[in-house]
Amino acid sequence: MIPSLRLFFHPKAMKRILLFQLMMGCMCLTFSQSVLAQNESDERSLLQVQKGISFTKDSLYSLNLRFRLQNRIGFRTESGEDLSFEQMDFRVRRLRVRLDGFVFNPRIQYYIQLGFSKSDMDLDGGEVAQPIRDAILYYHFTPNFYLGMGQAKLPGNRERVISSGNLQFAERSIANSFFTLDRDFGVFAYYTLPTQGKAVTQFKGAITAGEGRNPSVGDRGLSYTGRMEVLPFGKFTNGGDYSEGDLELEARPKLSLGASYNFNESAARARGQLGSDLYQKRDQRVFIADMMLKYRGWALLGEYFSRNASNPITYSPLGFRQSVWVGTGQNLQVSKLISKQGELAIRYAQVTPKQAIRNLEAQREESTLGYTHYVGGHRVKLQGNLGYSWANNQPLLTQTANYWFGLFQVEFGI
Repeated sequence: MIPSLRLFFHPKAMKRILLFQLMMGCMCLTFSQSVLAQNESDERSLLQVQKGISFTKDSLYSLNLRFRLQNRIGFRTESGEDLSFEQMDFRVRRLRVRLDGFVFNPRIQYYIQLGFSKSDMDLDGGEVAQPIRDAILYYHFTPNFYLGMGQAKLPGNRERVISSGNLQFAERSIANSFFTLDRDFGVFAYYTLPTQGKAVTQFKGAITAGEGRNPSVGDRGLSYTGRMEVLPFGKFTNGGDYSEGDLELEARPKLSLGASYNFNESAARARGQLGSDLYQKRDQRVFIADMMLKYRGWALLGEYFSRNASNPITYSPLGFRQSVWVGTGQNLQVSKLISKQGELAIRYAQVTPKQAIRNLEAQREESTLGYTHYVGGHRVKLQGNLGYSWANNQPLLTQTANYWFGLFQVEFGI
């Protein structure tokens, strides 16, 4: 069993007061010159990009237009022993258009991302198309502090906040699937402490609806998220702490340690902002610790998750049950560049439900081997993955709940 990352941090509730203090305290900072973000990120606008279509009108506005797609072929076997295909995955996994820029003043920035594939629009498990993935306005008070209002990714686990275009595997881990905070609508705050030597410390916070993407009018229960990141050896090259794999070949070790806490009051879904609808609402608490280490082509990503809720099982008037997914999760992946364009990576991930829901949910683990050929960095690449998934700590091939899976994916975009 791979040890968890809980030694990095001890979970203490930050809740509402710390988030309000962060936002209100940072607003007291004086104005300074605007910052022009250049690195790929889903937490800020991109005003200067090397590739893409750009429009400007003096100092009145700017618009950068980019797109990317992921075409995928995959399979899943009947079991670990029966290698006949239970599922075949032939589809456009992602097709997205991204617009960034400013209006009237470089301090007033926007970030819009639209998705057009079936999965992007949540039509795999839902009935209503939701093409809006991100739609947020930012105001940059100083180079180190900015606020946002709209729909965007919450400051949760690192693998989720990393853009899907910057992943070294074709899909995120099962731990991310069960514990990520995903997207929500509300107010966001980002603050970087003035540098003390090489070390960098960042604070991120959000007060949001708690209902996930494109919510309808809800109740007064809100979601409160806080995150802290420490980069003891300084910034990564080209924002590499939010890009998987060491494509920059860091000449010196670079490390980022992060911790997030989310309190979702009266959550209506089994996994907070995601999942099936509950029969009764429940308060949910999620703690996340993660890290990223890069050095000379080697990269290590680790994540630990925990979700808690009182009385996690809910009941319908007819006696049907739906539970909050309470438990823990881990994700660990290691990679090495073996050539200028080739990378090998291996991942282990696990999700373990708490005893209260063991009759409803299974423990699952997976190991995945991946190879990526970077034609044009993360923008244009070929990815092949082969993995094995098993349930309830029983990896034997004869277990019918276990299976092999494989994916081949082409990423193409500007």
